[in-house]
Amino acid sequence: MANAIMHSTMLLLLSGLLLAIFKTTGAEVGVCYGMKANDLPPAAEVIDLFKQKGIKRMRLYDPNPDALQALGGTNIELLLDLPSANLESVAASQANADQWVEDNIKKYNTVNFRYIAVGNEVKPTDSFAQSLFPAMQNIRTAIVNAGLGDQIKVSTATFFAAIDKSSFPPSKGSLDPEYQKLLGQVITFLRDNQAPLLVNTYPYFSHIGDPEHVPLDYALFTAPSAVVQDGSLQYQYLFDAMLDTFYSALEKAGGVSVDIVVSETGWPSDGGQATSVDNAMTYNTKLVQHVNQGKGTPKKPEKAIVAYLFAMFDENEKEPAYEKHWGLFFPKKQEKYSISFN
Repeated sequence: MANAIMHSTMLLLLSGLLLAIFKTTGAEVGVCYGMKANDLPPAAEVIDLFKQKGIKRMRLYDPNPDALQALGGTNIELLLDLPSANLESVAASQANADQWVEDNIKKYNTVNFRYIAVGNEVKPTDSFAQSLFPAMQNIRTAIVNAGLGDQIKVSTATFFAAIDKSSFPPSKGSLDPEYQKLLGQVITFLRDNQAPLLVNTYPYFSHIGDPEHVPLDYALFTAPSAVVQDGSLQYQYLFDAMLDTFYSALEKAGGVSVDIVVSETGWPSDGGQATSVDNAMTYNTKLVQHVNQGKGTPKKPEKAIVAYLFAMFDENEKEPAYEKHWGLFFPKKQEKYSISFN
């Protein structure tokens, strides 16, 4: 009996330890470092700000040399975009892809690259859409040939326009037929290479698009109880419902084993409907708390959420007005509101 109790105690301790490790290494919130502004601080100061705030992941929308130089040796995990403007060139030849990896990855060998997003929110109607899949293949080959295939996962960043409009509740999630054509091979590629799909996930846009059926508290993580019942699953937070809708769509498209990384999420503080500093603070703070709990979503409770908040700074060269106000910080590096990443 004593041995059985000791054995049970050891198992409990071990499971607690594993859960603690899982929470600290799996669930994590990064921040997107956008640069569409003419008043931002130098990249080296921005990287210092990431370190001061304890932000351990960054998304960078193009291989900016100053930012990559400053990231060297910091251990900040980087999600780096290969901009959509480069898709046709990289898809055209393996040599072009090899050169891109040489110039933007291998050259910065002390940067902790984690993901490459080949294109951002590519639409089926884009002139370069047919270059998406071959560009991903060529970049993956270049990464493997550089000896980095185990370290760096090659993916693309998509968004909720890819989801069919009849996708409610989350278990009914499916891809829009045109996006199915665009992303079908991509999903197989991700599955075969154990790489996640990157998804830009914005409850803000869902709320302002249909405020009658998408309540503000549901979008802001402040609903007092479940809002959506989906079979045995309950959804108190729209963020979780959106994620699980995409998981359902992936399953139907042959990507049962494909994980999702939330490559952008956030809330604007000014410039449009339902924008305020208070709403932005509420959403972003509660998103960090939700991710750090390590509980996953109702459909995927075992999968720690990885998410990148958009964005580090307000960006004054973006349009329309609300696009200028997503920053956690003003360009002078003052915090817009207090937020902890720990």
